[in-house]
Amino acid sequence: MKHEWSSRLTFILAAVGSAVGLGNVWKFPYITGEYGGGFFIFAYLFCVALIGLPIMLTEIALGRRGKHSPVNTLAELSLEAGASPRWNLLGWSGMIAGCLILSYYSVIAGEVMAYTFRAASGMFTQQTADGIKGIFNTLTSDAEKLLAWHTLFIVLTVVAVARGVKGGIEKTVTFLMPALFIVLLVLVGYAMNSGGFSQALDFMFTPDMDKFFYARNDAGAYLVDANGEKIFTWKALMVAMGHAFFTLSLGMGAIMMYGSYLNRHVSIGKMAMIIVSLDTLVALLAGLAIFPLVFVNNLDPASGPGLIFETLPLAFASMPGGAFIGTLFFALLFFAALSSAISLIEPTVAFLIESKKMRRIKATAWTGFVIWLTGLATIFSMTGLTLKDIGEALLGAIGLDEIELNSALFQYNPFQVIDFFTASIMLPLGGMLIAIFAGWIMDRESTQREFSFSNRFIYPVWYFMVRYISPVLVLMVFLNIIGIFSFD
Repeated sequence: MKHEWSSRLTFILAAVGSAVGLGNVWKFPYITGEYGGGFFIFAYLFCVALIGLPIMLTEIALGRRGKHSPVNTLAELSLEAGASPRWNLLGWSGMIAGCLILSYYSVIAGEVMAYTFRAASGMFTQQTADGIKGIFNTLTSDAEKLLAWHTLFIVLTVVAVARGVKGGIEKTVTFLMPALFIVLLVLVGYAMNSGGFSQALDFMFTPDMDKFFYARNDAGAYLVDANGEKIFTWKALMVAMGHAFFTLSLGMGAIMMYGSYLNRHVSIGKMAMIIVSLDTLVALLAGLAIFPLVFVNNLDPASGPGLIFETLPLAFASMPGGAFIGTLFFALLFFAALSSAISLIEPTVAFLIESKKMRRIKATAWTGFVIWLTGLATIFSMTGLTLKDIGEALLGAIGLDEIELNSALFQYNPFQVIDFFTASIMLPLGGMLIAIFAGWIMDRESTQREFSFSNRFIYPVWYFMVRYISPVLVLMVFLNIIGIFSFD
């Protein structure tokens, strides 16, 4: 790759933009309160140090050494190590996972864009809970509107990436990330004066050992055994480990791709520490912005995905200046979504440029079109279509409509299948195998050279972690997610 970031700051902004997404804004604060507040935050940071940071360092180091797209980088480094060229399948897996994730991510981001305009127009003002739910249901049941917003978001992503690393990606993230932090700080400042800030601090940061270590049902009540004792569980730790891995955009080629644009004289240890710290800071600030509004309006902080589209708009509906604050909030979500989308599409674009000799505009347009087309599956899912509906339609078209599709799998919709396959299988396996490749396959001198400008203590610690700790922990997360292994 001939491209390099203009400065260390642009790399940091781009990498933080890749890591910061919709999950940081609502999921991290929510699971923090759900699983023990301050104790969960401590566990999360511990897991970031054991899983997230070592694998992020690995992806940056591999990307910078290869200087190509993830597929070609892993092919070249495999050849250098005298290993099987099939290790480049890791690059393919990450590239495909990134495109699949963006295919549904863009539909959700489209909904965020729609809500930004709805908030700015005052549509939420003085609405009841039923009115807010009606607005959401009207949007998600209208395939044409979902398609229009999905298309607009993909177009914005394609335009940013098609203009190149310096002309497009750098300029976009240089605007988006400062804007994101400014909006976050404005919202936190508003939340501090809302009347619910102290309650939000308690919700997020008060250590609760019981919530962390004991099992509860969906209603929040603790489960007990035959002797009436609370049931001990490690579920919260598994959640912390899983979120530490997924929140940093690992295993999908984005960080490796961005690492390939990094100057060789930059300390990757320092860069990775800054990126991880800023990513965590955004998640914490988001919680401090969101939960005071939730508590002061007596809403449910455990609303899950509905927190964005149903619970918070209800808060905006009744608060002074709610239209302005609501617009800022959804603009914040849009900034986070677009910065992540750019990183998800870039590895595939770079591969097409390198291997198929396409011009960047053409490569970006084709990639964007395939992602847009795949996103139709998510749109159909939101309007009620399941795999059974699709299967029966296909069987009917070829005259086999007498076959019944009764398997439990066919009750899921395409979005659920894509989400599970990428987040629960492709990403953790990819991250684990990348750690194994760097720690066990590559020559030690090759990896050590990439850490030469970092603190001399970073490399031996990283080398030990990436060989013996991170792969084992990621494997545990993976086996737990798919139900093979459990600490309970």
